[in-house]
Amino acid sequence: MNLKDSKVLVFGSGISGEAAAGLLMREGSDIVLYDGNEKLDADRIKSEILEQAQTKEHEKLPGTVSVVLGKFPEQMLDELDLTVMSPGVPTDLPVVEKMREKNIPIWGEIELAYACGKGDVLAITGTNGKTTTTSLLGEIMKNARESVFVVGNIGNPYTSIVPQTKEDSVIVAEISSFQLETVHSFRPKVSAILNITPDHLNRHHTMEAYIEAKERIASNQTPDDFCVLNYEDEVLRKFGESLNAQVLYFSSRRKLNRGVYLDGSTIVCCIDEPIAVCGTDELQILGTHNYENAMAAIAMAYAYGVPMDVIRKTLKEFRGVEHRIEFVAEKNGVAYYNDSKGTNPDAAIRGIQAMNRPTVLIGGGYDKESSYDEWINAFDGKVKKLVLIGATREKIAETAKRLGFTDIVMADTFEEAFEKCVEYAQPGDAVLLSPACASWGMFKNYEERGDKFKELVEQL
Repeated sequence: MNLKDSKVLVFGSGISGEAAAGLLMREGSDIVLYDGNEKLDADRIKSEILEQAQTKEHEKLPGTVSVVLGKFPEQMLDELDLTVMSPGVPTDLPVVEKMREKNIPIWGEIELAYACGKGDVLAITGTNGKTTTTSLLGEIMKNARESVFVVGNIGNPYTSIVPQTKEDSVIVAEISSFQLETVHSFRPKVSAILNITPDHLNRHHTMEAYIEAKERIASNQTPDDFCVLNYEDEVLRKFGESLNAQVLYFSSRRKLNRGVYLDGSTIVCCIDEPIAVCGTDELQILGTHNYENAMAAIAMAYAYGVPMDVIRKTLKEFRGVEHRIEFVAEKNGVAYYNDSKGTNPDAAIRGIQAMNRPTVLIGGGYDKESSYDEWINAFDGKVKKLVLIGATREKIAETAKRLGFTDIVMADTFEEAFEKCVEYAQPGDAVLLSPACASWGMFKNYEERGDKFKELVEQL
């Protein structure tokens, strides 16, 4: 599609919407940025878009922008050439259905960036582990190539870096299921799906729709491309049989003829021939799930042609991701771990599994209608005390008691929960913030929750 002089609706503000609008202005589109929240400041949004759009090469912008808030002006539908959806906006809204009826193309920010950008894309999705794998792969690529960008759901919009991309650039992208709903031509050179477990069903409605969204990451790949999949995920193992791309599996449970696997405590890459990459004791990230993340990054980098010595050196230096089983400090013989990014039960299970000492656990928060049975069962003798907060605390407590875990304490505030952890933890124990719930209601996001935990630790 020729974006110059096109009338484009950017649906939703926020960093993705503003970055998409800025790129469209540089491409010469006439943009309307729409957001249903009428309390937003239209002048501020417009000035931020203009600031994003202007570069040395684009001081005089060929495109225009206006901002519309509140009720959607449906007469606008007759004028649109394209809609670009922000990932937080559901794609099944009635007005979006009307756009489809009028055959208005509906793209996401990822599709727009891919259409306008240059270079190869290495893209990662999955329910859990995306951020760690993306960060690690980004570090590997930075040690192997000159022009590397780490973008996507990790917090840096893909559209914001498009003007800097070159033909030899490598874009390492963390892609969410929301973003994959609106891709059409997007074709990563190497893709990966790390795992699929129930999440975001309030948005996708069914597990089938969620799986379908994740699998779209490989839909345009060809036999010249690679797709890396978790062999131990039954859905993904079966999915691998249907792909055009060359499939590489990773496994933490068995040896593979072709792929990356854990052999005892050694990570082995077997694509052309078996190569011992490193021992798990040489890594600075804890837990089997992190070994799986590392294996996915190894497979992606090696398939793309990165020398093994570069991969190996980066693996040993990588310290992990903030808020993901992040070691904060040891105080009075107690180790404190910040796993605030454990916002669903499956992610929080991985936090518990990574602990190697008796653990006092902070759980609870916003209710995403999750089931907590598997999470409680994963305590497996490691959790000595569960301190509960937030809207889900009663629901979690009832589940725990039903399953025979009764060492439960309730707290009204996050600070009170932390104080109780300090009270119950003995030298040799760990205190783990891994709530299995979103932070909304008590905090703006999981980062703010994790930062508060770290602040309280440092004050001890």
